[in-house]
Amino acid sequence: MEPKADIKSVILPLLVVGPVEVGRLLRELLEIDNMIAQAKLTNKLETFKLPKTSSIMEETTRLNQFDLLKTEDRKVLFESLKDIALKAPVLHMSFSADPSPAFTAKLMDWLRREIHPQVLLTIGLQPSIGAGCIVRSTNKYFDLSLRKDLLSKQDLLRSKIVSVMEPAV
Repeated sequence: MEPKADIKSVILPLLVVGPVEVGRLLRELLEIDNMIAQAKLTNKLETFKLPKTSSIMEETTRLNQFDLLKTEDRKVLFESLKDIALKAPVLHMSFSADPSPAFTAKLMDWLRREIHPQVLLTIGLQPSIGAGCIVRSTNKYFDLSLRKDLLSKQDLLRSKIVSVMEPAV
């Protein structure tokens, strides 16, 4: 029987933002696998029903059309998640305040469409940046903050303030 998806084509839901969520999915999948193994050992597999899964797991299985009762589907999902945890590109973005879940979902949608379908994101806080963000990857650094912009235009800002403060002659 062909698995429904191979390791490279597993779709991550927008709820899976960073490595932490991938780890949660792996732990939940192992727990389900252990429950099924226990049901087999106690000859209760015929009456076994999956426990309530997390919304992230439900969305992952729905998007990829996996049936967690099937060994092959669980195996493909587990191997895919391990592969993603080890090899997926990870970006780190720092903001001055916690981004809303709606903003994070829109950001993840854009990143997965434009950067990589399995990109992961860690979000940090740096109140000193004012507005905007700082983006880091393994080999790139982008400071897109208002703080940096204001610092680069410090002389212009100073001259404008002085011209406004000078008395009219």
